[in-house]
Amino acid sequence: MEDIEAVALLQDPVRRRLYEFVVGRGREVGRNEAAEAVGVGRTLAAFHLDKLVDGGLLEAGSRRLSGRSGPGAGRPAKVYRRSGVERGVSLPARDYRTVAGLLAGVAERAGLDREVQEAARREGAALAAGAPCGDLDALAKVLEERGYEPVREGGAGEAREAGQGGGGEVLRMRNCPFHAVAEGFPPLVCGMNLALLEGLVEGSEGVRVRMDPRPGSCCVVAEPSKNNED
Repeated sequence: MEDIEAVALLQDPVRRRLYEFVVGRGREVGRNEAAEAVGVGRTLAAFHLDKLVDGGLLEAGSRRLSGRSGPGAGRPAKVYRRSGVERGVSLPARDYRTVAGLLAGVAERAGLDREVQEAARREGAALAAGAPCGDLDALAKVLEERGYEPVREGGAGEAREAGQGGGGEVLRMRNCPFHAVAEGFPPLVCGMNLALLEGLVEGSEGVRVRMDPRPGSCCVVAEPSKNNED
């Protein structure tokens, strides 16, 4: 019931836009920034953001947005980020997470990592429907539909704005669709995830995928293939 009530909060169009903006930034967001982004007043934005916090969809904290510290740096401002709590609604109730955990446990104990990866690679190739994702744009489109929340880092775009990245451009996924099971069986699930994306790009000379785990993100990133560089 709590999950239904939390998801119902997003029925309000302003609240939904605020939630999507905070989630899309991938970092802490202040009230002024959020209000300006969705075109509402700061007071209204604060009201809706706090409602999202009360519903467990966002988490709130405080920090100095100026980046300075000490006298004259100003008071800490309230900031928001996506909650780490997963929400899911199924009517009638279904418990796929428990089944997935049981199957992952059996596969891990039986040493079926290779078989799981082969199945995932075949699934990725099937998702590509005979047309492998030959560049980051094509891959990002498919991954966005699968809930990975892909974002470019390193070259141009949000990563540069946030002061991240350093080498070449990569496509990083802010969300792992298998997070709940991956927490209990990281080697098995992360290996499966890598194989799934390998299947998506199999046969392509323009993009490759590799492991690059970071807290709060998917364990796999994609990048232009070195064989495709000028």
